[in-house]
Amino acid sequence: MKNYIDVAIIGAGISGISAATYLKNKCPNKNFTIFEKRGSIGGTWDLFSYPGIRSDSDMFTLGFSFKPWKERKAIADGPSIMKYLDETVRENELGNNIKYNQSLIKAEWSSEKAMWKLTTVDSSTNKKKEVNCKFLFMCSGYYSYENGYTPKFSGIENFNGTIIHPQQWSDKINYDNKNVVVIGSGATAVTLVPEIAKKANYVTMLQRSPTYIVAYPDQDMFSNILRVIFPAKISYALTRFRNVLFQQWLYTSCRKFPKRWKKLLIDRIREYLSDEEIKKNFTPNYNPWEQRMCLVPNGDFFTSIKENKASVVTDEIATFTNNSICLKSGDELPADLIVTATGLNLELLGGVEIVVDGKIIDTSQTMTYKSMMFSDVPNFISTFGYINASWTLKADLTSQYACRLINLMDKNKYKYCTPKIPDNVEEDRDWLASEFSSGYIQRAKHLFPKQGNKAPWKNYQNYIKDWFDIKYNKLQDPSMIFYSEE
Repeated sequence: MKNYIDVAIIGAGISGISAATYLKNKCPNKNFTIFEKRGSIGGTWDLFSYPGIRSDSDMFTLGFSFKPWKERKAIADGPSIMKYLDETVRENELGNNIKYNQSLIKAEWSSEKAMWKLTTVDSSTNKKKEVNCKFLFMCSGYYSYENGYTPKFSGIENFNGTIIHPQQWSDKINYDNKNVVVIGSGATAVTLVPEIAKKANYVTMLQRSPTYIVAYPDQDMFSNILRVIFPAKISYALTRFRNVLFQQWLYTSCRKFPKRWKKLLIDRIREYLSDEEIKKNFTPNYNPWEQRMCLVPNGDFFTSIKENKASVVTDEIATFTNNSICLKSGDELPADLIVTATGLNLELLGGVEIVVDGKIIDTSQTMTYKSMMFSDVPNFISTFGYINASWTLKADLTSQYACRLINLMDKNKYKYCTPKIPDNVEEDRDWLASEFSSGYIQRAKHLFPKQGNKAPWKNYQNYIKDWFDIKYNKLQDPSMIFYSEE
């Protein structure tokens, strides 16, 4: 068939590179293409270029299970992560499988043909093209790459200086000897503040409410010792396993004993800041792990405050003037540069229109199967990482599951498979928003699929459980319907 591929992978970020590597090694008889809407690989790590860009997850769990992280720093910066991804593509000879500047705008499934028809558009020529595939693997991330989220601030048009969202950062932004206000309190904000403070006159982080911020060493001494004793693959696997167990234990413990953990996390800041400062600006009004915690390597964020290069203000914006932000308390923050680290715009499936047998699919009306597939959508898998652990942990499991499923279908000569909700499964809650109160999740909860009241329709956010389920449980269950070629 003309313009046919076995598997289409959408996105060449961490998820897409994981999917391609597993397909090449576990399904060697399948041909595949990665369609990347931008001009390079890397996804988030190529898109964002703001000062200090780094991971807030350790690289032993953010890294791939099949490729050891060999650098000494476990909390890596953006360029180091890009180097790691470039190496993965090169080592697995994936370069020829990637088509750049190709945006998927529509995917149409035909049960009669047992085929997806994909419509892509070339961003460099604006030309559309159609390609057919048997299996569609969405690895497009979870947010819009076009624009970040910026609230509607009163009087923002009055400001004469520069206002920039981190997602649109460029090397033309000059903050040398400037007064900088960073609006926000999440991972991006706490990364920006200490880095900008190195050159700026002064940096103020303006937050509406405090976040849990945890100082942690950027090097993993346990791993660095293991490297001396064991080969890279063994030391990496041991560190990864330990870190996974720690992440799961920490999340479970925080949800079970929130008051105890709240006190413990806040007490840890006392080595850097005064009780008055902690009470005012570092005591969140929610329990640990109702939102993702912010990690600051070696306490650099707190150090910049301690050295009077930066400060945190907890208040709300009243309006902007030509050279400042006026707060509802009556205080005023002078500014030459304002950075709106106010979050992302979540986007499910990259905004692609999904059509099954002529019917447009509203994903919010579907139910998630194993948190990877959607009810009544055939031969379709989507990667969505963990909120309470590293994204790549789920990406790797999703890739492994996809390969197992494709190989099973080949072995049994199935044309396609479709998750179907059994009569004994009831809608339980939305996918994420009921458990996580983060603004970017709450703003987009209407986009999420539903989850059921029992497996495999329940989203557990538990890597250990998913690991056993995805790697060893039977692929054929009452919820997955397979259609034969006969």
